[in-house]
Amino acid sequence: MRDMSIDREYVIIAYDIVDNRSRTRIMKLLKGYGQHTQKSVFECYLDSGQLQELKLKIAREIDEEKDSVRFYRLAQKEVTRIEILGYGEVYEEPQLVLL
Repeated sequence: MRDMSIDREYVIIAYDIVDNRSRTRIMKLLKGYGQHTQKSVFECYLDSGQLQELKLKIAREIDEEKDSVRFYRLAQKEVTRIEILGYGEVYEEPQLVLL
């Protein structure tokens, strides 16, 4: 069951990174925040603090003259409208387990 005190957004992150090493670092960084759904696309559930932290980390890794990282923030009602042709499924918010 999700902790309702934490307000998370569904964020699709797409990137186009020129340098192979930088692209690998960005991919590894994003794996800590969400699901790798396509070659240069991640789907994440992030609270505002996580989103800001992630943006700062990415900004330190990219070349702003050559690279592009896009953040698409979707309202929950829009997430239900995502359609997929072919294999795959919409990334669902991870369940929080309290011990």
